[in-house]
Amino acid sequence: MKIGFIGTGIMGSPMVKHLSEKGYDVTVYNRTQEKAEQLSMYAKVAKSIEEVSSNKDVIFMIVGYPKDVEQVSLEVFKYANKNTIIVDMTTSSPGLANHLYEMALTKELSMLDAPVTGGEVGAINGTLSTMVGGDETSFLKVKPLLESFSSTLLYMGKAGNGQRTKLSNQIAIAGALAGVVESLYYAQTLNLDLNLAHQIFMGGSASSNQMKTNGLKIINKDYEPGFYIKHFLKDLNLAIESSIKHLEVTTTVRNMLEKLVENNHENKGTQALILYYLDNLVI
Repeated sequence: MKIGFIGTGIMGSPMVKHLSEKGYDVTVYNRTQEKAEQLSMYAKVAKSIEEVSSNKDVIFMIVGYPKDVEQVSLEVFKYANKNTIIVDMTTSSPGLANHLYEMALTKELSMLDAPVTGGEVGAINGTLSTMVGGDETSFLKVKPLLESFSSTLLYMGKAGNGQRTKLSNQIAIAGALAGVVESLYYAQTLNLDLNLAHQIFMGGSASSNQMKTNGLKIINKDYEPGFYIKHFLKDLNLAIESSIKHLEVTTTVRNMLEKLVENNHENKGTQALILYYLDNLVI
C-alpha cells in the first residue's frame, strides 16, 4: 500500500514515523521543505503536492487551518488516482468536511475527516485518540494505518462527525485547562507551595490530564508548545461557529486566548493561558 502524507509538523512527523515502522511505503510533503527532509530516513520526500498525491492508495493530510485544508484538498483532487482514500486529520470545520466529502465523490475519491487528540506526546507514543467521519467502508480499509498511531480509534458516522466529535473534545479541554490555570493562579496569589498543591490535586478529584501535564508546565514556567495557543483558538472558534447553542465557558476561554494572541503569545503552548492572569491581561 502506497501512502502520501502532507504536513510534517509537531503531529505529522511522529505519525509518519509510526507508519514507516509498521512497514508502510510512505512519501511525505511539507510546504517547508526542510521539515519534510528531516523524515528522509523514514519516507520518500516529495517536492510538490502532485508528487505526493499521484499513484497513492491513501493520502493523509494534517495542516493548519480550514483554509489550508480546502486549498490542499483541491490540489490533491487534481492528482489523486480514482478510488484513492484521502484522510484529513486536521481539526477543521464540519461544514467543510461535508463539502469536501461530496466533492470527492464526484471525482470517484473517498474523503474521511479524522481529527486526533492527545497532543505531541500522544503522537510520539502512538497513543492518539482518532475519531472518523465519512464512508465506513473506506474507514475499515484505512483502519490498520490509523491503528499504527492510535490507541483509541472510533468510527463516528457520517461525514463531518469526526470534526464534530473533535470540537466537543476541545470544549472539554477548554473547561479543564481554564480550571487548572485559575486554580494555580489562586494558589500562587496566596503564596502556597505550588508543587505541594499539585501533589494534592493529583491525588484527589481535581486530577486530570490537564492538571498532570499543563499544571506542571505552568509551575515550571514552561510555555513551549505541545499544542499552540493559535491552533486552540482556531478550534474553539470552530466550535462556537458550528454550535446551535451558546457555549458560555468555551466563549470565555476563547476570549482569553484572543487577548493572548493580541499580546504576541500565539506560538506558546496552551498552558500559557496562565499569562492572561500573570501579564495582567484580565479585563
